[in-house]
Amino acid sequence: MNSVEEIKVLLHKNKLRLIQELSQSKEAMHLIRKSMHTHLLPEEKEKIKIQLLDICKSIPALAVFLLPGGALLLPLLIKLIPDILPSAFQDDPDSDDGTSL
Repeated sequence: MNSVEEIKVLLHKNKLRLIQELSQSKEAMHLIRKSMHTHLLPEEKEKIKIQLLDICKSIPALAVFLLPGGALLLPLLIKLIPDILPSAFQDDPDSDDGTSL
């Protein structure tokens, strides 16, 4: 596969991951609103906890990406600290090469 095709595949995978992450965030916001009126089940509380941790993980990755040269530095940082990415970007059963960003 040539490099243009590889980039297209990576962009498509990351687009799907971003959609998944946004969907999870939307679900977490719904559960937070629900918690204002009723008690949440333990599973619902766990979903909120996981999503809030994912949001907190996104902030450092975004900050690194926005730095000059961050687009080159972020993949290296991900290799050193794989937990810096949200869960949607870590779990990819379709990936055969283990590449994230």
